[in-house]
Amino acid sequence: MTNVSVVVPVYSGEDYLQELTARLGAVRESWIARYEAVRLLEVIFVDDGSVDGSSEMLTVLAARHDWVQVVTLSKNFGQHPATSAGILHSSGDWVATIDEDLQHGPEDIETMLLAAATTNADVVYGESIGPIHGSWRDSMSRFYKRLLATVTGNPVIMQFSSFRVCRGPVARAAASVSGHETYLDVALTWFTDRFVSQRLEMVDGRYRAAGRSGYSFFKLLGHARRLLISSHTRIGRLGVAIGVAAVMFALIMTTRVMVGRLRGLEELYVPGYASLMVAILVFGGILALLLIGVTEYLLNIALHTQGKPTYFAVDRSADERLAKDLQAGVRLN
Repeated sequence: MTNVSVVVPVYSGEDYLQELTARLGAVRESWIARYEAVRLLEVIFVDDGSVDGSSEMLTVLAARHDWVQVVTLSKNFGQHPATSAGILHSSGDWVATIDEDLQHGPEDIETMLLAAATTNADVVYGESIGPIHGSWRDSMSRFYKRLLATVTGNPVIMQFSSFRVCRGPVARAAASVSGHETYLDVALTWFTDRFVSQRLEMVDGRYRAAGRSGYSFFKLLGHARRLLISSHTRIGRLGVAIGVAAVMFALIMTTRVMVGRLRGLEELYVPGYASLMVAILVFGGILALLLIGVTEYLLNIALHTQGKPTYFAVDRSADERLAKDLQAGVRLN
């Protein structure tokens, strides 16, 4: 039996929770009718210090459905910490994470699960076919992700989305090491390199209708900052590369000055010029080498403190069976 858990962080979703739960319930009943070996086991709502009537609504929904759980955080911690909390309360073989405001269709979880099973992927991201918000937020998000993907050398950043279907052990391992400033998707890259995207229709109806979102401009900036901070170890590697280039430049210029002095080039007749340049370049190169060593050491400490594992084992042996079940869409004997 393959069990799926759904995690939903909630901040201002009072107007959407009832419909979202109904649609998740419909998906659950559909799977029970069509599959023998696939179940939507649980839906875990994480009340992230909600600012409207979401708390009361979640209490009603949990009392009405035995497959609905509510995790209440002591205050607002943000989307990624809330998602991590929900993942750590999950027990499914697969974990789907979706937003509260219906921009992610619960019915698409099945499509993403099939994509994971047929490709042996550990994480499937929902990729919007068209603009989600229909505003500057779409273009700015793409630009920022592309910039960080280029700087960090991590192309998976372009796929990052809050609509995910993750292999349960991988999701829970990444959530367990995520600190206050850790971007959950970056943590996922520490445990696997098997990522795929599934193109889907995704529209933020709340933003398009009312011009408002569950996240303010400053919270979005904090979101972007967390992604940058979580990727800083890769950015640090860029600093190491610059340091190596500086050392090579120092060696080349030192050689040029010494050769030029021996050949009697006119610009080197200034008294003390050659010796001064050699001293600057040699000691500058030594300092660059020392900084490279310190940077590498600090990067290793950062990776250790952030929880990046030395290795991680995963079992993908059930994927073929899952794919056949999903493709058949009927009960198995």
